[in-house]
Amino acid sequence: MTFAPPATTVRPLSGPDELPLFQRLTYVLDHELADDLATGRRRPEWMWVALRGDRLLGRIAWWTGQPGSAPQALDFFDLDDTLPVAEREVVGKQLLETAVASVVPAGSPRPEYGRYVPPDWREDPAAREAVETRIRVMEASGARMLVERLRLEWREGTPVPTDAGRLRFRPVTGREDLLALMTPVMEGTLDAHGLDDLASGLSAREAARKHYDEDFAGLSTPREWWRIAELPDGSPVGFVVPARNNYHPMISYIGVLPEHRGHGYIDDILAEGTRVLAAQGVDRIRAATDLGNVPMARSFERLGYVNFERAFNMVWDRP
Repeated sequence: MTFAPPATTVRPLSGPDELPLFQRLTYVLDHELADDLATGRRRPEWMWVALRGDRLLGRIAWWTGQPGSAPQALDFFDLDDTLPVAEREVVGKQLLETAVASVVPAGSPRPEYGRYVPPDWREDPAAREAVETRIRVMEASGARMLVERLRLEWREGTPVPTDAGRLRFRPVTGREDLLALMTPVMEGTLDAHGLDDLASGLSAREAARKHYDEDFAGLSTPREWWRIAELPDGSPVGFVVPARNNYHPMISYIGVLPEHRGHGYIDDILAEGTRVLAAQGVDRIRAATDLGNVPMARSFERLGYVNFERAFNMVWDRP
């Protein structure tokens, strides 16, 4: 008599009480799950598991920064890495497609997939295999890699950057004040999300509005923290949006106008954003920049930010 292993069951959580089941696999965002469920940033019906008997083979979950809205991001996708790679891929495809069919309304765009990974994931064979397995599953479903990013952190005890005196800074006065600068910053941008928006047919103004509405909606900190950088004669040079999201103080957005690039002003503007947050007594400031945006990455490094993690983002070009 041959033994047939139990079939794989794919289903959503029945409620918050099943969170311990979901947490049998691990990821760096696990500590946020309970509060996200309590505040509505996650829902049990957005959190799915693949089970064989009582063994957790995989899990997947979506998130929103605006409770009550549709899911905005796919940010959990974990597989039991003790399974053979081929079996992991089969389980992953079944879990992904079954959950997507239920969570994402038919005909709607699939939310972007984001994953945090170790900074040396390519050099660590186990980490590389785990990352590449997930990428293959996503690609099989029609997703493509958009960007790999550096995740950076300024830590308490790092010297607070001083003001070089080349620029003066004023608070942003309103949405249009900032959009007027975000629009030209789209010219020659190295940001993959901005480039993707422009490639999709959006104008620079439309792309700027999209970033403003999507990136800043969940920021609860005062807009008086947001800064526009000017030359002594009042000419705008760029801007920075220091803020706090639901989890961390952060540099949410930063930009230099095309005509002022190449003069090192990015350091002055990042320094101002860092000073604004450091003055609040924070113990860390988070930031991120695309791996290909070398000038921005070097500016963060010069100001004492350390690369503690990487992230990659994948998108679907069709529903």
